[in-house]
Amino acid sequence: MRVWNRPGSRVNPDEDARIGATACETVVYAGRMAGDRKPLFRALIFAALPDKPTVVMQRFPIRTLGASLLLVSTIAMSAGPAAGSSREEAHWLRLAVARLCPPSGLSGLDAQTALPGSWLLDETRRPDGVAPRRITVRLLLPGADELTVERRQFGGRLRQFLVSYAAGNGKGTQPSLQAIADGGCTIRSGRAIRTEGDGWRYLDQLEGDLETVKWTETLQAPWPEGKDSGGVRVALVDSGLAYDLPMFRNRLARDGDGMPVGYDYWDLDPWPYDGDVSRGPFLPIRHGTAVASVLAREAPGAALVPFRYPRPDMSRMGELVRRAAGAGARILAMPLGSREPEDWRTFENALRGLDMLAVVSAGNNGRDIDGDPVFPAALALENIVVVTSADGFGRLAPGSNWGAESVDVMLPAENLEIVDFRGASGTASGSSYAVPRLAALAARLLAREPGLSALELKARILARATPSPYERHGVLAAGWIPDPLSE
Repeated sequence: MRVWNRPGSRVNPDEDARIGATACETVVYAGRMAGDRKPLFRALIFAALPDKPTVVMQRFPIRTLGASLLLVSTIAMSAGPAAGSSREEAHWLRLAVARLCPPSGLSGLDAQTALPGSWLLDETRRPDGVAPRRITVRLLLPGADELTVERRQFGGRLRQFLVSYAAGNGKGTQPSLQAIADGGCTIRSGRAIRTEGDGWRYLDQLEGDLETVKWTETLQAPWPEGKDSGGVRVALVDSGLAYDLPMFRNRLARDGDGMPVGYDYWDLDPWPYDGDVSRGPFLPIRHGTAVASVLAREAPGAALVPFRYPRPDMSRMGELVRRAAGAGARILAMPLGSREPEDWRTFENALRGLDMLAVVSAGNNGRDIDGDPVFPAALALENIVVVTSADGFGRLAPGSNWGAESVDVMLPAENLEIVDFRGASGTASGSSYAVPRLAALAARLLAREPGLSALELKARILARATPSPYERHGVLAAGWIPDPLSE
């Protein structure tokens, strides 16, 4: 499955992370034959190593969106020791870099031999063959912890060497510490993920000593106090939302007890904080907050219902749609998609017949999606409107998708002002940002005429579209909307 929602980008965000994903060989050395053998085998390993300490730490992930550094209180600058960091974890990381990085190759069995006390779980080479560009080895450590070693190379030359530690927590493992070495096997930086209090999670960006904190970012926060604006409810399905930023606290749809009504369908918890970790737990993509900032600016009366999309299991999309409808959302903003129709089957079944309008991105692959479809844009549902990005003159933006049947409208969505998850201002482009502009227009129209059905609302939007004076025929079904803010 490939799901794209990267800000300002027109390729799948996980494309560069899955080198030769179609030609991948995985070798599993433990628990391969039966589903119940791996846990038993691991339990035997732990029993055989009673003298090894067990280190259990709980932390979590993050990544920034390019923007100016107007940081707010969600980022704490510091130069002190990493709070809650583990000397045992750091020892394993340094040992792995020292013993596994210098050799020209990397194999799972060699890694197990070089790190006494470890046990090989699996080894992956991408692409499979004599010259893999990415080699990943996963090792079991005492106390149910795991170590993942990743060698990134090109033409046999090492470019980067990463070692990640995940602490066992009784239900699995939780990523906690990562070391990043350069092509010369020198650790240049690190990342530590930690939990504090009820619902708070942070990422510490570390110096090469894996102790000194350069800065800290919020990964998850409890719901903030605030008031429901009482406006049209718009559900935003994305990588989540940094709802603790002051600009969103009074923009969240809330229940009768004053609690926000969004949900995290990725982690299945109540806090849909911004972070797509499909590229790895230490490198989340922050997309939803930037998209939401456009929606909040252009529909100041709307109430947001944020959802973090269920990348681990897209069948949850059906439940997400039903929850959004139950929360009173009339508009569903969807700046994401994939090429796999099965990802969207439950979504399609749940949305069909609902009095809810889904505003969907056409995508950023630079192709005609009539012949090479992406979903959910290509779904044959009447209550979907598909939008793509144009420049200010009505020309299809470079890299934006089109389709005379599949794409309804385009509108200006290049170099838009946004606010990212840190509260930093910047600019972004692409069909992802056409979605909040069109959703905001829909929210304003619905606020003026609350009795409109989803299909009537769609008709009002399409009536605003006109032929572009600069675009060729066969690009759009309806046309372009030069100024979605025009009343």
